[in-house]
Amino acid sequence: MKKSIVLVALMLVASAAAFAQSKVYLTREISPESLVRIYKALGVPAKGRVAVKMSTGEGSNPNYLKPELVRDLVLEVDGTIVECNTAYGNGPADKDDDRNTSENHWKVIERHGFTKYFPVDIMDEYDEIRIPVKDQTHIKYDIVGGHMANYDFMIALNHFKGHPMGGYGGALKNLSIGCASQNGKAYIHSAGKMEKLDMGRLWTSEFIGNQDGFLESMAAAAQGVVNYFQKQEGIIYISVMNNMSIDCDCVDHPAPVKLEDYGILASTDPVALDQACIDIINQQKVTAKNDPTDLLRRIDRQHGIHTIEHAEKIGLGSREYEIVEVK
Repeated sequence: MKKSIVLVALMLVASAAAFAQSKVYLTREISPESLVRIYKALGVPAKGRVAVKMSTGEGSNPNYLKPELVRDLVLEVDGTIVECNTAYGNGPADKDDDRNTSENHWKVIERHGFTKYFPVDIMDEYDEIRIPVKDQTHIKYDIVGGHMANYDFMIALNHFKGHPMGGYGGALKNLSIGCASQNGKAYIHSAGKMEKLDMGRLWTSEFIGNQDGFLESMAAAAQGVVNYFQKQEGIIYISVMNNMSIDCDCVDHPAPVKLEDYGILASTDPVALDQACIDIINQQKVTAKNDPTDLLRRIDRQHGIHTIEHAEKIGLGSREYEIVEVK
């Protein structure tokens, strides 16, 4: 009898674990006030030296999260906007819009208005560090901006949109490519083949021919950053679904926006958060002012969902979630 009771108890525990869902908080209002409100709804206060990881946008890209939108949140947590340099250039015609050198990157950051409100840190301006990764299928470590060591807590503040190579950009990309140094970006994009950036060779089929390897490397690198901050004061994830082009904020001249703004989502689980954003796009109906077709095609063509699949497989989070509305 005792053995049967123990067995039933174990089965119930396993069943409960199987159906465990992450909470994803949602507000349909996109405003500075609602950004602070959804941060507080998570119930995980930022502590210590707070890094707010977001994209400050390529030079001529109009779709990035504006400093006026994020200002109240950054001031609320006494945070520093953190970025890393890119691993590409836009060519001679758009040289002033490049972010592949710290000198030019600072010019773009200032032009986009971020230094007007709060401190900004290009984490790989002077050095880089290697942090451990749990999944070593492709990469043996993650190469991130050296200044990451200066922070105790991270808010991954993501702009959800499409991406030419990843299919979409959200929390997982912001954690991986976004926190990686230039060498780290080359390492992830090449699925572990190139540890030191060679811009002339990186964007060739020799180094970026393994699409799923690239996506799996992003998931592994994202987990490395998450584990890094979980061992300190913590990390949370907020995604803003506005100005959703099929192109990323890293694209200098993005495709036109064809989707209406949706809202802000937040979670303590980056996998659930990205899955929720993808599901929202999938549920959009085609109208004269709102057409998800191009973005869904890009995600499908680049096998973008595989980043989320692999992130769940390696234990970073769950694709099962519960939406909690924040009024």
